[in-house]
Order: sequence, then structure tokens, then C-alpha cells
Amino acid sequence: MITLMQRETSHTPGELRSGTAFDDIARRYKKDSLVQKAASELLFDLLQIGPHEDVLDLGCGTGHLTERIRQRTSGSVLGVDPSTEMIAEAEANYGGRIRFAVGAAETLAAREEFDAIFCNSAFQWFRDGPRGLRACHGALRPGGRMAIQAPASWRYCPNFLFALERVASDDATGPIFARFHSPWLFLESPDDYASLFRSAGFEVQLSRFDLTQDLYTPDEVMRVFESGAAAGYFDARNYDAALPPGYTSECTSLLRSSFRDQASDDGLVSLEFNRIFLVARR
Repeated sequence: MITLMQRETSHTPGELRSGTAFDDIARRYKKDSLVQKAASELLFDLLQIGPHEDVLDLGCGTGHLTERIRQRTSGSVLGVDPSTEMIAEAEANYGGRIRFAVGAAETLAAREEFDAIFCNSAFQWFRDGPRGLRACHGALRPGGRMAIQAPASWRYCPNFLFALERVASDDATGPIFARFHSPWLFLESPDDYASLFRSAGFEVQLSRFDLTQDLYTPDEVMRVFESGAAAGYFDARNYDAALPPGYTSECTSLLRSSFRDQASDDGLVSLEFNRIFLVARR
């Protein structure tokens, strides 16, 4: 019998919190997660899910990729996400065919229950990388694989960082933004990621950085920002000062302005992401 999650009674700065700001964007996530969907195609190719394998979708969001996993295997499929609203949306859409549970990698209590772990655009949200990976290692059967893709390095998205300079320099938003502390796990090289996995007992088969570039309208770039990064930048728990009324809307206005200015003559923005692709075996 699978024990899905360990019970958490408190959260420390090194742990991923349930009920993240993703709760606020859950209902539009499936529509807005443009970049996450595109990057997932390569992750499916790398993991090569077998027709009878038991698979964990870690950081499943609203379950649209979990449903694709379900289509690839007759085995057990479980989607896990720390956001209660994301899981509510996933269960509403796919609950008749797939099991879902609220939780984070760090609280995963399954032992040798899965052949593969699919982790798409979620690894950056691990608050305790070593602990989360040890739990993932334990959840896999001997020979099982884990594959991740996620934004990587402090320059994970140059377009976002450039736009956030406008937030940082604005008189209304700058003083508060200076009190922001990044919630993300970003490492600076493929070797850094590989070392973290090896320290948890994995054998790393592939670890590489890719620079992805796609063309979007400024409005689409804003949707991409709101589908992920906003859950960090607009979460009051990531500031050591209270957020004043209107802060989020002021930031959003400045970001929209910057994304419009980043567009070329054809009205499109070349949106860049630095991404880690990694496959490891227990």
C-alpha cells in the first residue's frame, strides 16, 4: 500500500510550502503555461515511459501532462503538487482516470512504488533539494528513472530579469522589490545539478543546459510570466516587508511595458530560457 505523503506540522525556510501562490493561478494555468508545455515534449522523449510502467508526475499542476502520461502507460499514474487549487483543478478534469495528491517532493513517503518520475518545470520549486531528491530516490524501484527539466541559473530568463530591472528602479515598487528573496533552486552548471543528484544516490545519465528561444507577443510573454514566475515574485512570503496595496498591479503594469518595449518590429518578443535537462537512474 502506498503511503503518499509524510505529514508536515511546520515549515522551515528549507522546505517547499503547500498552498503556494500557484493557488491563485490554478484556474488559468492549463491555458497560460505555454513554455512549460513546449519544454515538456523533450522531457517525454528523454524519459521514454514504458507501456506498463508506474509513473509519478511530480509538480503535476492541473494535470494536463499527467493525462498524457496516462495515455502512455497502463500502469499506475499519480500526480502530486503542493498547491491545493492545482490539485482541485486536476481532479475536476482527470480525477476519474488518475490519482492526485497534495504534497511536495520533500514529503513524499512512497517506497519503491514507481518505475519513473516525470518532473516538468517544477524542480526549481524544491526548497530542500537534497531532502527532496532522497525522497524521490526512495520512491523509485531499483533501476527506476527520474527526468527533470526546469529553468536554470540565476539568468534563467533574461527577458524577465530585464523587465524586473524596471520594477527595481521604479520609485513606487523599487524599495519593496529590494526586500524580495528568491524562493527558487537555481544552480549554475549541469555539473552542479548532477552532483546534487549523485549525492542523493542517483546515477546521472544526462545533464545539460539548453537555451530555448521562442517568439511570443508581449501579451503572451506576460501570460508566461504569470503562469510561473509570478507565483514567486508576487508571494508575500518571499519578502521581508509587508506588500503595500497595489504593489502587484504596479509591478504588472511595469512588466507589461517592458515586454512591449522588448518586441521587435514584427511585434514579437524572442523569449529565452536557460533550462536544465537531466535524467538519472536509481
